[in-house]
Amino acid sequence: MPELRSPLAHLPLGPATREPAALTAAELPDLGYLVLRGRQDDAAFMAATAAVLGAPLPVRPRSVLRCAAGVVLWQSPDEWWLLCARDQRDRLLQGLQTALAGCFAQVADNSGGFTSLRVSGLPHLQLLRHLTPYDVEALPHGDCVSTVVSKASMTILRSDPAGVALVFRRSFADYLWRLVERSARPYGLRLVEARQCPDTVLSPLLSASAQHGQRKAA
Repeated sequence: MPELRSPLAHLPLGPATREPAALTAAELPDLGYLVLRGRQDDAAFMAATAAVLGAPLPVRPRSVLRCAAGVVLWQSPDEWWLLCARDQRDRLLQGLQTALAGCFAQVADNSGGFTSLRVSGLPHLQLLRHLTPYDVEALPHGDCVSTVVSKASMTILRSDPAGVALVFRRSFADYLWRLVERSARPYGLRLVEARQCPDTVLSPLLSASAQHGQRKAA
């Protein structure tokens, strides 16, 4: 099976702009992405997913759940994304498929379709103002929201006061990076390894190789 490289692996590490870098970015490449669909008022669905995840799916809009299986992002009343360690993906996928047998539900592996980017630094909210019409400053720390960025879409996870994680489709990775790079020119932007720009919520899910700059995923 051919190796799947992370979509931003071709970018050189170091300053992306000539100005002193007030912003730091790092791709978080080594994650699994499972999409869950089901009804939150379906007791069988909620019980089955909770048994595998180690906690009930969050039902509050824009909420984020940290659980034994990984991190769950609320997307809509009938859709959630489970971000997990890549080496746990197959086990979790099989466990969810087995638990949901007979339920009106769906679980799909979209690990080949998404990637994540951590952006941190004092002006990270100013950067987001250039990128999206959503008032990210009003989003509580620990919550997420799906929004548009020019012609693309992404989910913003406001991980902590220092920065955010951006989750988006691999096919838009180069396009979105160019938008981030251009919007960051007034502040300066530096691309680093994942371990140098840790995300409070997602970095614990990364493998050691991903944190040390081997930006690829099997």
